[in-house]
Amino acid sequence: MTHTVHPYSHRLGILRDWKSRWFSPKGSYKKHLRGDVLIRQFLEKRLKGFFIADIEIERSAKALRVIVSSSRPGMIIGRQGDGAEALRKEIKKLLEKHDLLDNKVDLKLDIKEVKSAESNAAIVSQMVAEALEKRLPFRRAMKQTLEKVMANRDVLGAKIVLSGMIGGGMARTETQKKGRIPLQTLRADVDYATSVANMPLGTVGVKVWIYKGDIFN
Repeated sequence: MTHTVHPYSHRLGILRDWKSRWFSPKGSYKKHLRGDVLIRQFLEKRLKGFFIADIEIERSAKALRVIVSSSRPGMIIGRQGDGAEALRKEIKKLLEKHDLLDNKVDLKLDIKEVKSAESNAAIVSQMVAEALEKRLPFRRAMKQTLEKVMANRDVLGAKIVLSGMIGGGMARTETQKKGRIPLQTLRADVDYATSVANMPLGTVGVKVWIYKGDIFN
């Protein structure tokens, strides 16, 4: 029997690196893990609409670094960098409130720009969810987004799946696909992400797969 495996976890150690990178001394693993989960939940809620591609967390004995990748970095950073500093203080306040940050640890926030937004699955899924929330017809939203994604040279295949109360009536699943997506090939660079659109009849789940060729090195 086949099992559906997350394309990201399937390629960990082969093509992908972990999104949280740290080594925990005895007794503090639970604390660090809870801190990571809280940071991710807070940033996903706080930066909704900023097209966040990735949130990575690195820890050492003296520093905690949060790396946020976005296609709209200027909106997060602000005019004189005051937006990024305010966001750093909010994260620090959140961790201090739950007693998850030591006084010795220096909290750093890095904001990276995603050059090709249309070839990033997380950003594409947010684009589809945003279009649905703006009450665009779901088939048109899927078709237009797929065309934008496939317009990139490095993209060889893409698939979008919507599931939930779409188009009124009963809940159902709609799929649109272009090109090929070899999920079984471990060297295949398959980017995958999910997003949720909050609609009047309930939530609609958005899943996106983007295949960018094979990596041999």
